[in-house]
Amino acid sequence: MNQPGNTWVYVVDDDHHVLTAFRRLLETVGYKVATFDSPLAFLAGHDPALPGCALLDVGMTGLSGLETQTQLLALGDTRPVIFVTGHDDVATGVLAMKSGARDYLLKPVMDDVLLAAVEAAVQADMVNCRKRVELREQLRRWQSLTPREREVMTHVVRGRLNKQIAGDLNIVEKTVKVHRARVMEKMGVRSVAALVHIAERLPSPETASKPAEQSATAVQP
Repeated sequence: MNQPGNTWVYVVDDDHHVLTAFRRLLETVGYKVATFDSPLAFLAGHDPALPGCALLDVGMTGLSGLETQTQLLALGDTRPVIFVTGHDDVATGVLAMKSGARDYLLKPVMDDVLLAAVEAAVQADMVNCRKRVELREQLRRWQSLTPREREVMTHVVRGRLNKQIAGDLNIVEKTVKVHRARVMEKMGVRSVAALVHIAERLPSPETASKPAEQSATAVQP
């Protein structure tokens, strides 16, 4: 297990016995656990910046587990969600998985099954967190480019030669070489292949023009 003490598991269930049992089990293996007896309390009290996952009961009052997941996504929180239910409802299970749930477990859940599901979800979120950090840095670097450097970068990743770029932008080839070198330096790459890889991950120009933190949140990792 990958350092569970560095990750959080949010448990949301209107059954206090379930909350207590899940908390004790998860804390036994080192996870930090926050429990909520209602979806609204969870949505108001959780920290989307903390890595981890959420265990959501499907049939809660006020908001269902599926509705809670929808609210999370609307807030830009893409943490993995594991649904837990006391009713073997195949249709709901299918809908949950189609909505992006990481897992769908039937109560009573065996300890090893729950821990395996949580570990898989946490590992996935840790990977996504690293990707989001990388994307924010790439966006920050891209936003540091001048408008002309962005134009040159666009042509470079399309495979255009310096002479062709000079003709397209109506500038001399020597100037293209200067801009190209600055692009490579600012983007932190040494090859066109690496620059292309970054360009493929960047969002649309409209989104990328926003602050890096906001743009990275809007992009699925």
